[in-house]
Amino acid sequence: MGICDDPEILKAYDEVCDDKNEVNWILLTFADTKSNILKVGHKGTGGIDELKEHLKEDEAAFGYVRVPMSNDPLSQRTKFVLVSWIGQQLSYMRRARLSVQKSDVTKVLRYFSIEVPATERTELDADDILVQLKKAGGANYDRQTSNY
Repeated sequence: MGICDDPEILKAYDEVCDDKNEVNWILLTFADTKSNILKVGHKGTGGIDELKEHLKEDEAAFGYVRVPMSNDPLSQRTKFVLVSWIGQQLSYMRRARLSVQKSDVTKVLRYFSIEVPATERTELDADDILVQLKKAGGANYDRQTSNY
């Protein structure tokens, strides 16, 4: 069985990608401390701030977040963020496997504008992520009022 073979993962991913669905984030966690199999650990409607509440210092996880953004009232669009969480107390063996496992995760969570690797919750500030998304998005027509 592959790392992302659980059909609930694809179902949850589709929920996040659907603008008509309230679910706007998922967090994939490992089934247990020894497992190399991911499951949908959590999902919700409160964006990156709610996702952060479920991150644990002794775990690795992958988050996927839908972020609505706009430069002006006529330019509404949706962007997606991949979060690669590595808790500060995570074992070295688990850390070593994550780079290979992340490539398998990105085969399922395919479409994202930016990846935010994080080892502390403070690295997942919603405003900072929005700035990163704007930078990655190309043309910025409200540059006079932006932070970058």
